[in-house]
Amino acid sequence: MSKMKLRVLILDDETDFAEELKEFLQLRDFEVYTANTPGEGFESLRRRPYDLMILDIKLPGMSGLDILQQVKKLYPSMEVIMISGHGDMDTVIQAMRDGAIDYLRKPFRHIDIQLSIERTEKYLKLYRRYLEMQDQHSLISSELERMIDRTFIGESRPIRQVLELASTAAKYPNTNVLITGESGTGKEIVARIIHYASEQRNQPFCAVNSSAVTDSLLESEFFGHVKGSFTGAINDKKGYFEVANGGTLFLDEIADMPFALQAKLLRAIEEKKIKRVGGNEEIQVDFRIIAATNHNVENLIESRQFRLDLFHRLNTLTINIPPLRERPEDIEPLLRYFVNYFSAKLNKPLPKINAQLIESLKEYDFPGNVRELRNMIERAMIFCNTQTLSPVDFQLSGSKNGKSARSVVLNLDEQEQNLILQALNECGYNQVLAAKMLGISRDSLIRRMKKFNIRIMKEQD
Repeated sequence: MSKMKLRVLILDDETDFAEELKEFLQLRDFEVYTANTPGEGFESLRRRPYDLMILDIKLPGMSGLDILQQVKKLYPSMEVIMISGHGDMDTVIQAMRDGAIDYLRKPFRHIDIQLSIERTEKYLKLYRRYLEMQDQHSLISSELERMIDRTFIGESRPIRQVLELASTAAKYPNTNVLITGESGTGKEIVARIIHYASEQRNQPFCAVNSSAVTDSLLESEFFGHVKGSFTGAINDKKGYFEVANGGTLFLDEIADMPFALQAKLLRAIEEKKIKRVGGNEEIQVDFRIIAATNHNVENLIESRQFRLDLFHRLNTLTINIPPLRERPEDIEPLLRYFVNYFSAKLNKPLPKINAQLIESLKEYDFPGNVRELRNMIERAMIFCNTQTLSPVDFQLSGSKNGKSARSVVLNLDEQEQNLILQALNECGYNQVLAAKMLGISRDSLIRRMKKFNIRIMKEQD
């Protein structure tokens, strides 16, 4: 296998200097490109990825320090060496604070820039090796993880099939997707993977909890409104459809969307035109819908709680995420990832993991799935005062071999109702705390309590 060349961009307004430096670096087997203005530099950055940028401080129309700040924000994995014939110590300090890896004062010898790049190249090799080690634990690249601000950990065949389907969906940006799975399985993560792995990755990703929007604001939140259309409408406002224009509208808990709004959503999907509340102008919109639910939508259709025509519009491609108990191979990599994560976050020594703990976790049913495992590990890391994590550090009340857990998870509605009751009981019937424990909004909790006819009795004076 041939050695991959280090790709370098030189941004300097002195054309002769840039070309001379380019020739020197090419003789040393670097792949080098030049730009003489900030505009040319950013255009070159958009065309191809770079490992290193050699950036002059003084440029026409824009300071090199301002360019450095933008570059480190847009391309954080690329390193920057600053060069200048006019820099003072304050400039050097500011450049290093803003992320430059080195600073050279003009005129400098070619050997100086060569040594600086070699130091940078060694750093880049170590950094790439670090990223490769991270990628071994995650099914997606570190770059995609950075874009979605999430991880996707697993080794099992079912979770790999989920990723394959998400990758396929990403190739077809006009195709609507329905993601199904129990609460806590990572439906929004899969939605973000689909969006950020697609050609629309630079367009908006608008995530909406369909059950969290209050009935009185439903139309305004989705369609927007014009100034003066109702009390409190002091300005024009874009709705979710406009915000997501050109990108993805992710509708979480779609099955909890009020029936009246479902017809309007269907019309917006089909016509790609909307009107703001109180307005007459038709606004053209174009977006992909990714919907998610932990309910059996077909049962809701039979009970006339969900529209069949909307269901057919949403499920062009369906991705089902299996619960964690059906893919025990993923428990150990998830455990090790979260232990490392919370060790760093809590500033605690990295503990060893008792082998019996892994087996005990594999025997547990995880009604809350990955979210529950994450919370378990965080709690264990906070209270563990030994050098080894063991089953005693985890609250594992029900296992696959026991009688309590398996009987609950067979019926989703029963499980959901029990989880709500358990959360309310543990929080002293404080709805805000219970909703936070369940990982849903308070409005969503209230809707579900109404669904199961769960009432909180006020204490009598």
